[in-house]
Amino acid sequence: MASSSVPSSQPARPPRPNLVFRHLRGSRSPAEFAAAVRRAAREIGERVSCDARYVHRVEAGEIRCPNYAYERVFLHMFPGRTLTDLGFAPRSSVRGRRTRAAGDQPAARPENPANATSETSGACEPYETHDRYDTYDPHDHEESDVLRRAFMTGGGATVAAALSPYGLAPEASAAQRPVRRAGTSDACALEEAVRRIRVLDDRHGADGLYRRAAAPLRAAYALLDAGATRQRTADRLYAGAGELAISVGWLAHDSGRFDDARSHYAEALATARVTGDAGLEAHAFCNMAFLARDAGRPREAVRAAQAAQRAARPLGSPRLMSLLALREAGGWAGLADRTGCEQALIRAQAYFDRGPAEADPEWMTFYGEAELEGLEAQCWSTLGDWTRAARHARRAAELQDPHFTRNIALYTAELADDLARGGRPEEAAQAGMRALDLLGEVQSSRVRSMLSGTSRVLLPHRRTSGVSQFLDRHASLPRMV
Repeated sequence: MASSSVPSSQPARPPRPNLVFRHLRGSRSPAEFAAAVRRAAREIGERVSCDARYVHRVEAGEIRCPNYAYERVFLHMFPGRTLTDLGFAPRSSVRGRRTRAAGDQPAARPENPANATSETSGACEPYETHDRYDTYDPHDHEESDVLRRAFMTGGGATVAAALSPYGLAPEASAAQRPVRRAGTSDACALEEAVRRIRVLDDRHGADGLYRRAAAPLRAAYALLDAGATRQRTADRLYAGAGELAISVGWLAHDSGRFDDARSHYAEALATARVTGDAGLEAHAFCNMAFLARDAGRPREAVRAAQAAQRAARPLGSPRLMSLLALREAGGWAGLADRTGCEQALIRAQAYFDRGPAEADPEWMTFYGEAELEGLEAQCWSTLGDWTRAARHARRAAELQDPHFTRNIALYTAELADDLARGGRPEEAAQAGMRALDLLGEVQSSRVRSMLSGTSRVLLPHRRTSGVSQFLDRHASLPRMV
């Protein structure tokens, strides 16, 4: 690990906290305020992936001026105010950019941050935030189309184009990267690559993304080997590389590559242990528990979930503890231990009811009431209580934010399977058809596997209304490459 004694060629000016924005948030937690921002965006037809981390960055002064999508949302939330009234710097003063006149197009994206050579030069633009990965942005049609084609077809060139602007181009091997010490721009690129992968997985599923996402991970660990100019940057790089390893592991996990997933999760856990990062350790054990459950190793799932809870307990995030209790519940269900499962589910609900907290990890933006219901549905399904499982799966699909298309498909497939096994073939076929509709947008081996199981259960009911239509349509699905 590099020493922090190496001076930067251009010392960074510390950001000035945005106290006005903090005052406007009031008593709401950053996560609650972020949810209000997303609701306001939907009211005016915008799409921003605001989360607690973004709110923290604004209030800390790291984002001196928001991008244009956020500007429209904030001005809608606080009518009659200007950006400067909200505590932001004038757009013309940020990086020397002029204020956009009426009719101008948004400013071009910043240059590749990997080209920067110092701690501060080329660092993340304060007005370009992680919402640029949100494929819903109506003001970025070109990138949205590129991303959709990339991750629906699995085309190598377009996926490379999707990742390369963030300094982690998959076409460049680690050996080809220039040997230099990593700086803030590299840490920014790494963190943004993690966000991009998560957003694309939420929208399109893992299958079209996994093969191309492993190369940026190799580039990330090459950055670690090169060392960093400052200790703080080194810590960010280790945390970012660990989170990227988990993200790539999840893509392998969700696309049925369990051995690859196990390797990536273990790599993240090792990174966490080297740096003493309890949050990263809890995240790695969380995913290892989920993988163990899916791989038919329920006792290992229980042990990993319990280890995750031990690591997470000092972090002060009830929502994280709730998710980890659900991971433990899944393991107990796999062991056919109904009592252990129910006790873990009760803990999960109790932690969840405490609400969001500032300590909630950024990666947990997917975890809300819908995910809670969906994971509980899986527990009851494993225990063979099809009626209860179907009730929770239906509620999960109804509650899920439309952005998480992959999860809606997953919950709907779960519902179809629970209904089929519970002796309700007509309703199962209807749910199955809805899940098949979503496969036009999502590539997920998990969802396809669940629908295959449902079709086998429904086969004896072919003459039931709607069942034959579902079976025929499922049989016509193209084979996954």
